[in-house]
Amino acid sequence: MPMPYYVSPEQMMQDKAEYAKKGIAKGRSIIAIEYVSGILLVAENPSASLYKISEIYDNIAFAGAGKYSEFENLRKAGIRHADLKGFMYSREDVTARSLANGYSQSLGTIFSQEMKPLEVEILVVQVGHNGQANEMYRISFDGSIIDERAFAVIGGKSEALQALLKEKGFTQPPELQAALALCIASLDHIGNQKLSLESLEVAVLDRNRDGRRFRRLTPADTKQLLSS
Repeated sequence: MPMPYYVSPEQMMQDKAEYAKKGIAKGRSIIAIEYVSGILLVAENPSASLYKISEIYDNIAFAGAGKYSEFENLRKAGIRHADLKGFMYSREDVTARSLANGYSQSLGTIFSQEMKPLEVEILVVQVGHNGQANEMYRISFDGSIIDERAFAVIGGKSEALQALLKEKGFTQPPELQAALALCIASLDHIGNQKLSLESLEVAVLDRNRDGRRFRRLTPADTKQLLSS
């Protein structure tokens, strides 16, 4: 009589974690970095129609790495949550922290209870205004949440990119042009190739803008900024 197949809970969790990590590593990296007037987000993204970086609310942005359909569903859920909370209470009650905590709970529940974890890693960033600090939260496939400072990286060769950016030793946020050049140079270095501006997705959360602070930069905008 064959023995029943048994996998320890520890082994099952380890296997699920390895599965999720492999899926995320297949994707391309995304960098969020503080600059003088806000937060810059740069993603390697050859698709012109599928966005990895999006606006969630007035001063909050979302970025997702890994399986597109999975982080796209998370993005939509975040927008619904933010809109409902802003409508029921006030716009000031919608924060990156509360969104990140919500995402953390959802991802943690799926990781522990479902057979297949989500192959995603996400960023929720909020630009500070009226003297408030910027906020950057990195949420992993298992629901773990990391409060980042100065910069954050998800997807692809994120560990190598983090090490490269850490070497720069930020003492204060750079100007937007310098931050953009640094992100592109870092992605080029890690990927061992020169990326075209058309293969990059670039956006900013600009604290100096009125109302909605999220703005996408076209390849033409990026080129002009780099050459200015």
